[in-house]
Amino acid sequence: MSLVLIRKTAPTDAWLAALHARCPDLSVHVWPDTGPREQVEFVLTWAADPGVIAGFPNLKAIFSLGAGVDHVLNDPTVPAHLPVIRMIDPSLTQGMVQYVTLMVLQYQRSLAFMQSQQRAGRWIRPQPGPRRIGIMGMGELGSACARSLAALGYDVAGWSRRPRQHKDIASFYGADGLTAFLARTDILISLLPCTPELENILNQQTFSQLPRGAYLINAGRGELLVEEDLIAAIDAGQMSGAALDVFRTEPLPDGHPFWTHPAILVTPHIASMTSPATAVEHIAVNIARIRDGLVPHGLVDRKLGY
Repeated sequence: MSLVLIRKTAPTDAWLAALHARCPDLSVHVWPDTGPREQVEFVLTWAADPGVIAGFPNLKAIFSLGAGVDHVLNDPTVPAHLPVIRMIDPSLTQGMVQYVTLMVLQYQRSLAFMQSQQRAGRWIRPQPGPRRIGIMGMGELGSACARSLAALGYDVAGWSRRPRQHKDIASFYGADGLTAFLARTDILISLLPCTPELENILNQQTFSQLPRGAYLINAGRGELLVEEDLIAAIDAGQMSGAALDVFRTEPLPDGHPFWTHPAILVTPHIASMTSPATAVEHIAVNIARIRDGLVPHGLVDRKLGY
C-alpha cells in the first residue's frame, strides 16, 4: 500500500514526517516519484496537473490537501467512481475563523483610517462601522466563523444552498432567500465552494442588492468573483472596499489592478492553511475506514461539487 503526495510549490518535509509517524506501514512518495504505480492506492494532492491522478490504475481514493476540491473535480480525466475526500482539520477551521475575524475587525473598526491619521499626526476617533454581517457558505468553515462573530456581538446571517439552522444566526437559503439576505448585509463574507452554479456569483447584480457602501471579504474561491465588477462597484461608491485572499490567477499577476487599488486589501491565500501535524489524523482514519469498507469522513458529493 502506498500514497503519493502531489504538492507543486510548498515544502513537503512536514507532511512526510507526519505521515511516517502516524502511518508507519504506509509507503509515501512525493511526486514525481511514485514508486510502482500499480501499488499506489491513495493520492494526497493540491492542484495536480490534468491526467496525473488518472495514471494510477489501482487508486482507491483522492485526498485534497485543503477544504476545496474543485481542483480535483475540474480534471475530466479523474475516474468518476473514485472517492474524493475534502480535508477536515481543526487548523483549517481555526485559521479561517481568525482570518475572517481579523478582516471584519480591521474594516468595522476603521484600522486603515487610523493608520493614515497616525501618519498625518492627527487625533481623530472614527465611529465604529456597520455590524450586520452576512456569510455566504454555511458549511463547517462558515458556521464556525458565524458562531465566532456572533459571540463578538455582530448581527450575523448565513446564506446557503439548502436550509441550515444555527442558533442565534438568521438563516437564508436558495435563490429565493438571496435577495433578502443581501439587503440586510453590510459586510459580505464569501466562503462558498466553486461549483458551476456558483461561479461568478459575486458580480454586479449581487453588489447592487447590498446596502450602499457594503464591504466584501472573499476567502472562498477566486472564481466566484467577477473582478471588474468589484472594481466598478467600489469606484461607483456602491461598495466601500474589499479584503481578498483568493484570486482567479494565483499568484496575483504583476500589474493587476487589485495590487494598487486603495480600497482593496490583498492577502496571498493565507486565510486557512492545513497543518500536517493535525490533518494527518483525518487521513489515517479515512484510510482505515476505506480499507474496512466504510464511508470516509469528508466524502464529496460529486453532483453538488462539495
